[in-house]
Amino acid sequence: MADPKGFLNHGREVAKSRPVDVRLKDWNEVYVPGSLLPIIGKQASRCMDCGIPFCHNGCPLGNLIPEWNDFAYREDWTAASERLHATNNFPEFTGRLCPAPCESACVLGINQPAVTIKNVEVSIIDKAWETGDVAPQAPERLSGKTVAVIGSGPAGLAAAQQLTRAGHTVAVYERADRIGGLLRYGIPEFKMEKRHINRRIEQMRAEGTRFRTGIEIGRDLKATDLKKRYDAIVIAAGATTARDLPVPGRELKGVYQAMEYLPLSNKVQEGDYVTSPISAEGKHVVVIGGGDTGADCVGTAHRQGAASVTQLEIMPRPGEERSAGQPWPTFPMLYKVTSAHEEGGERVYSVSTTHFEGDEDGNVQWLHLTEVEFIDGKLTPKPGTERKIPAQLVTLAMGFTGTDRENGLVEQFGLELDERGNIARDADFQTNVPGVYVAGDAGRGQSLIVWAIAEGRSAARGVDRFLTGVSELPAPIRPTDRSLMV
Repeated sequence: MADPKGFLNHGREVAKSRPVDVRLKDWNEVYVPGSLLPIIGKQASRCMDCGIPFCHNGCPLGNLIPEWNDFAYREDWTAASERLHATNNFPEFTGRLCPAPCESACVLGINQPAVTIKNVEVSIIDKAWETGDVAPQAPERLSGKTVAVIGSGPAGLAAAQQLTRAGHTVAVYERADRIGGLLRYGIPEFKMEKRHINRRIEQMRAEGTRFRTGIEIGRDLKATDLKKRYDAIVIAAGATTARDLPVPGRELKGVYQAMEYLPLSNKVQEGDYVTSPISAEGKHVVVIGGGDTGADCVGTAHRQGAASVTQLEIMPRPGEERSAGQPWPTFPMLYKVTSAHEEGGERVYSVSTTHFEGDEDGNVQWLHLTEVEFIDGKLTPKPGTERKIPAQLVTLAMGFTGTDRENGLVEQFGLELDERGNIARDADFQTNVPGVYVAGDAGRGQSLIVWAIAEGRSAARGVDRFLTGVSELPAPIRPTDRSLMV
């Protein structure tokens, strides 16, 4: 145990953010570089080394949290990094992007602010990169088996790295021009700088993983042809079909899906554009959807110089404390203020968009909405609450409904879908087609990054066993496992 009195002697202290007026002038990560290490020992000491560490239940990866907290407290960074990587291929991703269900399940959180698990995690991995503790782990021998991974998001990368280290020859196919999936083009630079992805890709290349960009399976290369080339296939193509808003005026110019808007700003940071083809500069921006993707749109619009930013959410505003219906250690739905919300804008709850209004040139100018309330369990418009707000750029960030069906991948493989439209799989993550596996959002539906990595690791075990008859790779979850929620 790090410090038996640590949780009594020290309060919760999180990473410091750069001032809003400073960070809005660039696209760098919002946190003050190096601000965590001076405080992280005390924060790690708050971990109580519980007899039953419920943080393990909160995280699907099964992270050894009390162990690496102890090593961080003792400044044994090499041992801390080893424990961290024992269960997580990419802790620098999760430490920056995961909403930390492990902290919601922290035992200390019953009556005190939880341990800053995410901050300890990211401190360990950043130190590991700095000291050279992260190195390629090439396999000792090759199996002679080949695997294709479709998709290079966290699930695909995790599966690819595990299978490469097991000795298989792995090629990752990505339809975009760069590797990373939503990590690359869905997550703004200010949440995670892409250098973190780049150095992991170089590590994987050194281990033997091969990458093929600009190839969409189903369109550029038929799924049936891919199956002939490889001994096994892992589909980690995500759930990229965005939920739409079928209201009058949806066809107006200036109304975009979030994933039409966000990737362009990332391409600016990559040097592909000088300015984004879809920019919020000088415009009244409305973001429809109150989740993390919506917050990403808010932060992006701020940095592009929007005249105003309004975020709409159809559900009521969540509470700031756990409700009786969401007891510890479940992951509660709470009112969150992200870094993007700190930067300005208005958040409006319990409203529904009725239609868009445009000008004579077909450009959106106004968004009409109405307040809604629950009546007999259904969201119902409140009479007399209709109004309109200025909207010259609208982004739809209402989540995703399933994997892409338009590119032909599902049909060409002959895959079965479950009742929710996800690709069906058995206990080993194998689809109805022998040798074809599915991991991540394509099989689970839209979920968190920790679940994607856990799925990739678990599917890799199924593939390894399929190819060799036995596997020593870890499988932290089953396909039927779900978040610790009510």
